[in-house]
Amino acid sequence: MPIEPGDGVTIEYVGRFEDGSVFDTSRPEVAREHGLIEAQGVEASEYAPLSFTVGAGEIIEGIDEAIVGMTAGEEATVTVPPAKAYGEFQADRVREYDPETFEGMVGKEPEVGLHVEAENGLHGDVTAVRDDAIEVDFNHELSGKTLVFDIEVVDVR
Repeated sequence: MPIEPGDGVTIEYVGRFEDGSVFDTSRPEVAREHGLIEAQGVEASEYAPLSFTVGAGEIIEGIDEAIVGMTAGEEATVTVPPAKAYGEFQADRVREYDPETFEGMVGKEPEVGLHVEAENGLHGDVTAVRDDAIEVDFNHELSGKTLVFDIEVVDVR
């Protein structure tokens, strides 16, 4: 039976950028091979099949749409443009703070790569530290990127 919105599915996946580099996966062996376990600082056991309800907005739109019509055991490669993944990069989501204000809000010394959470719940990463300003990018780390997923439908409920 082809998958329809409302069906529960479980998939295995490998997420790559257009250049072929792997940024995420459900498969521990792929995570290990591409250095994700060390880079993401998680255990191999945390890489596991992904379960979700089709059409419920639990996963990026491009995968949600691609799953419809597939069947259990089917594999596909899906290219997802930014608009159906994490959106386009938005320059107005890059903010500057003076160093004192930043340290008062975050309670830490600013350094490039530091992950911060704003009072409004937005998450961002410090992208520049200058004497006069700290730059924080509140875009999703995958915004503006076309993503390629190798998907295998493991189960349909």
